Amino acid sequence: MTPLDIAIAGCGPAGLAAALLLHRQGHRVTLFDRFDRPQPIGSGLMIQPSGLAVLDALGVASDIVAHGAPIRALHGLNHQGENALDARYMDLGVEGACGIGIHRGSLFSVLYDAVIGERIDIETGFAVAGSDLAKGGRTLSSTDGRSTPAFDVVIDALGTSTPLAPPCGEWLAFGALWATLDWPAHGPFDEGLLQQRYVHANRMAGVLPTGVRAGGKRPEIAFFWSLKAAEYEAWRNAGLDAWKAEVCALWPECEGLLSGIAHAGDLTFARYAHRRVSDPVVERMIHIGDAWHSASPQLGQGANMALLDAFAVARGIAHGDGVQGGLAHAASLRSLHVRLYQTLTWAATPLYQSDRLRYPVLRDLLLAPLGRVWPGPGIQARLVAGLVGNPLQPLGLDLPDYPALTGRA
Repeated sequence: MTPLDIAIAGCGPAGLAAALLLHRQGHRVTLFDRFDRPQPIGSGLMIQPSGLAVLDALGVASDIVAHGAPIRALHGLNHQGENALDARYMDLGVEGACGIGIHRGSLFSVLYDAVIGERIDIETGFAVAGSDLAKGGRTLSSTDGRSTPAFDVVIDALGTSTPLAPPCGEWLAFGALWATLDWPAHGPFDEGLLQQRYVHANRMAGVLPTGVRAGGKRPEIAFFWSLKAAEYEAWRNAGLDAWKAEVCALWPECEGLLSGIAHAGDLTFARYAHRRVSDPVVERMIHIGDAWHSASPQLGQGANMALLDAFAVARGIAHGDGVQGGLAHAASLRSLHVRLYQTLTWAATPLYQSDRLRYPVLRDLLLAPLGRVWPGPGIQARLVAGLVGNPLQPLGLDLPDYPALTGRA
């Protein structure tokens, strides 16, 4: 098709991946970011098989694996020492399949370096405030009053709080404190597991190996602690000693790890929202990633869903009927999977983050045992891998060659 002028608002994984894919199709792409130099926000995340399929198609999967930690399973125990979560990638029946624990900075660096290497334009210091239709296209405006020329297409990848989409959904009561720490070389944690500990569903601690960050020298680990947004100030006022004692009472093995946290500022509080824009496509604009749909991180799908959305946009524009038809086609490629995982995440979240006792009882007495009896293990593995609903087939994607990527071929 005729090359388009495309503006992408936001330099997160969705925006950077979309920029690479569309640039390689021959379109003229400009990225807009509010920072003077684009940068990641956050700590660790999981690259699931669904997201790695996109990164493999982009040609950067080997770099992601090099900077991440292969995760063979997700394992959680309740305060009585009983299994509350046991999801294993081997149950996918795919040789070498795993999740990849990785720091957000590493994912960002790999994609950003690829964007810079392909000389894709980035307009920094442009805090997007809105978008308007103009003759023959759509513009972006900034918080300081500037406005861009008209683009054929605007892609909104600004995340949950995007100003380009109508308000919808709600903020969840529970968020999480996150910290990135040095991997304890002789510590008690398994480098191939995402591990969690729970007291009912209102307290949770977890650790995720995240590999060696791009530009770093030592392996790292992400530590997280479930916390209500309404209780954040009380947590700060209580001081770290009281909090560390609470964590260690639940999970004594964390004592050495917590020594790396000296100040409240060493922890970042992340809030989560459950929302979905009812129609991600308006005239000459599409919302992708968290700008379209966001949820709690319980199923570990956020970045992976964003990468799939980016791939769908490129495929939709390439195969759709004109600009508007291409955007509509992109949304149709993703809508079923998005709705499915929104529902599944909504259902799963209270099992691990809520005040009500009936949810963890259901988790521990019914769902956890069923997850160990056929066909439960396979279903559970596909759920955490992001593969329920078969999202790859409509996009023409295949699972990556894990043995080749991990050096186990």
